[in-house]
Amino acid sequence: MPGLPQAPDNTGANKNNAKTAEDQGTSPADRELAAKIRKSVTDDKALSTYAHNVKIIVNNGAVTLRGPVRGDSEKLAIGNKATSIAGTSKVSNELTIAPDTK
Repeated sequence: MPGLPQAPDNTGANKNNAKTAEDQGTSPADRELAAKIRKSVTDDKALSTYAHNVKIIVNNGAVTLRGPVRGDSEKLAIGNKATSIAGTSKVSNELTIAPDTK
């Protein structure tokens, strides 16, 4: 319908061989690692809703963080949480800064 806002669509961003939720490993270790990182992120009430909803993809112990956050401090905070749980060499921080909509 004309006049209605278009639903968010990450299709274009996901076509560049970037990790998506479908790349999540199915091993118990991968699922447990993803859950630990997710809990660490969602337990931090100082983070925005954007930050609480980032994609955390774990495959064979390698962690990829994707999605928008509200600033460099959130990107850094989430990256630090992931590296403290998974290890520095295991985390690829692909988080982006969302434009201010105000």
